[in-house]
Amino acid sequence: MNNNVVLLPILIPFLTAIILMFAPKKIIFQRTVSLLGLLVALGVSISLMMTVQQEGPQTLTFGSWPVPFGITMVSDMVSVLLVTTTLLLTIFIVWYSFSSIGKEREQFYYYAGIMFIITGINGAFTTGDIFNLFVFFEVFLMSSYLLIVLGGEKKQLQGSIHYLLINIISSGLFVITVAFLYSVVGTLSMADIAQKVATLEQPAILTTIAVLFLIVFGLKAAIFPLFFWLPRAYAAAPTPVLALFGALLTKVGVYAIMRTYTLIFIHDQSFTHELLMILGIGTILFGCIGALAYFDVTKIIIYNIVIAVGIILIGVSQMNTAGVEGAMYYIVHDMLIKAALFMLGGTIIALTGTANLRKMGGLMKRYPVFGWTYLVAAFSLAGIPPLSGFIGKLLIVQGGFEANNPWMSIVILLSSLVVLLSVIRIFIYAFWGEEQPATISISQTTYQRQLLPTIVLVAITVAYGVGAEAIAPYMADAGETLLNPAIYINAVTGGE
Repeated sequence: MNNNVVLLPILIPFLTAIILMFAPKKIIFQRTVSLLGLLVALGVSISLMMTVQQEGPQTLTFGSWPVPFGITMVSDMVSVLLVTTTLLLTIFIVWYSFSSIGKEREQFYYYAGIMFIITGINGAFTTGDIFNLFVFFEVFLMSSYLLIVLGGEKKQLQGSIHYLLINIISSGLFVITVAFLYSVVGTLSMADIAQKVATLEQPAILTTIAVLFLIVFGLKAAIFPLFFWLPRAYAAAPTPVLALFGALLTKVGVYAIMRTYTLIFIHDQSFTHELLMILGIGTILFGCIGALAYFDVTKIIIYNIVIAVGIILIGVSQMNTAGVEGAMYYIVHDMLIKAALFMLGGTIIALTGTANLRKMGGLMKRYPVFGWTYLVAAFSLAGIPPLSGFIGKLLIVQGGFEANNPWMSIVILLSSLVVLLSVIRIFIYAFWGEEQPATISISQTTYQRQLLPTIVLVAITVAYGVGAEAIAPYMADAGETLLNPAIYINAVTGGE
């Protein structure tokens, strides 16, 4: 079924960005138009999600070209859940930016940059063409280059060099890998590729291409051992930009792995998915080491990004209902909670004037609501029931036991203790003890303006966990779509 609404969550942010570029110095205009554009796009995305739930995946092929010759956009439950989550959390990041990013950055295409990033991310989640996936990667990466250097601080310029180089390398490798795949199957439509690969039964050349794609997307997702660039590059960004990057950019790489390893490269699972599980475990272990090694608020949360990526990929690697549904629950949870934690961490740094835990203390005496909000977010990240991190992690652990990989499930459970320890350490150092004099302190008004969007976002994560039963049909639909490639293929080809 063709449906022009599939394009709207991509087009609305894009058109909003164009409008914003005409009046970069008018801050009130920039803020108002940004929020309105995101709210409209979110409403459309929620409506599309309901349609997908009732009618199945929605598709649109450009120019009335027949499949697989035209570029097809596909909105199935997997993509529409991620698009909706992206738009939702971006609303709160933009709201938080009003009191945290600074007027100088706001007047230099900051909000337009965010809208272009959302355009690329939503396009990557929705496209059904493997080369078009590369194009949308480049759209959000070019915009991210602007945001990571916006302000021109020395640490930003240093961090951006690592970020720029690693993405140039991975983009080049992406094009080469797509060319290899096209030379074997002769098509770029992911649905058509899946059909062609099924007839070839994945010979050694396709397994090699699968590993190359894992390297390409692994660089974007920061999996082991390819995560080395992430901490320094992300730590250089201003807090709202860091929240946007930490919540979204690695998840696009994770999504690409999920999609290709459940739709295309599924015929040699004893090698490809075993490798994915091993790399997922390595990602968790090294993320845990980093989270415990630092006394820097930002880097502790950044290394928790790495841990979450490993957990999601392990769920996907099990290729059973519990594991894949758990991965979907967990990726949505992690997108929301990482945005909230980076916003909370940014406010901690703003109040204390430092990111060093050893130089903090006593915030609970003056800011008790802030302290308890952070604690709820920390428990949610660690997967304490009934908060949002619990259900996804539980399902992934169940998937590991069902796939006869109990040691993998044990690693995930142990990592939860490390995650809890790392974020509770921030709570203890920053909020308890004697209050330390701040070298930079924000006003009470600014603090309240930063806290309000954060509290609302944390409340949404709580509702996501407590109300897991209400969203279970959507997650079950997403899991079934990933485990049954015929659903995706038939939606694109019309069952031909």
